[in-house]
Amino acid sequence: MIEVKNLAVSYSGLKQKNTALQNVSLTVPQGTVCAVIGPSGCGKSTLLKVVAGLITDFTGQVRINGGEVSPKKLRIGFMPQNYGLLPWQTVADNIRLACRIKDGWTEAKTAKMEALCQKLGIEDLLSRYPQELSGGQQQRVSLARVFLLEPDILLMDEPFSALDAITREEMQDVFRDLWEEAGITTILVTHYVEEALYLGQQIVLMAGGQSGGTVAEVMENKWQGSRAWKTTTEFFAKSQELKEKIKAMGARQS
Repeated sequence: MIEVKNLAVSYSGLKQKNTALQNVSLTVPQGTVCAVIGPSGCGKSTLLKVVAGLITDFTGQVRINGGEVSPKKLRIGFMPQNYGLLPWQTVADNIRLACRIKDGWTEAKTAKMEALCQKLGIEDLLSRYPQELSGGQQQRVSLARVFLLEPDILLMDEPFSALDAITREEMQDVFRDLWEEAGITTILVTHYVEEALYLGQQIVLMAGGQSGGTVAEVMENKWQGSRAWKTTTEFFAKSQELKEKIKAMGARQS
């Protein structure tokens, strides 16, 4: 479980202090995918970095499974928008990286990695380098790395946004297959409303403003996990409603 209470984050600029987040409270139940949407600049990525332990200067409370955020004690999987692959390391070494840093390498991990790579269809790419791969292949490598780690929580910052529409939907399905098997508590930041509706059991709508980004609405999502909804009038209406809310919040922010 991820619990955020009255979180506030500020950055010191040259002339003044800028507030990125203000009074953010949120609970993500164990084993839930929480999709976070909202206008640009509302603090979505900042929220992820706080939960990941990358930002430690904040007020309020952030707890993971009842304890404080501690990257040393916890296994935190983080997937940035650019996949986070090291260009000078092979695909195999990139996949092993997080596990080697956290635990060292074991034979059990070798077997798990082989099975994971076969499931993702990247077993023939292990000796290549990231720059030799397509965007979709790089995304599969990044997914293999975080799921091999078997993290306590998974944080994803617009992981599919750089992909074309067809590849993006394919990678959403790949993620869902892996997540359904592992059941990892996940926060997914996205600017695609349809992606939030497909992947998120819980959807958090954030709003921005001069006083900092905050949570405007939390909703349970009945459309999660099925593309059959996509052709229904109800799904289209909900998608349009969320887009209009985000547009209105962006207008107020500017």
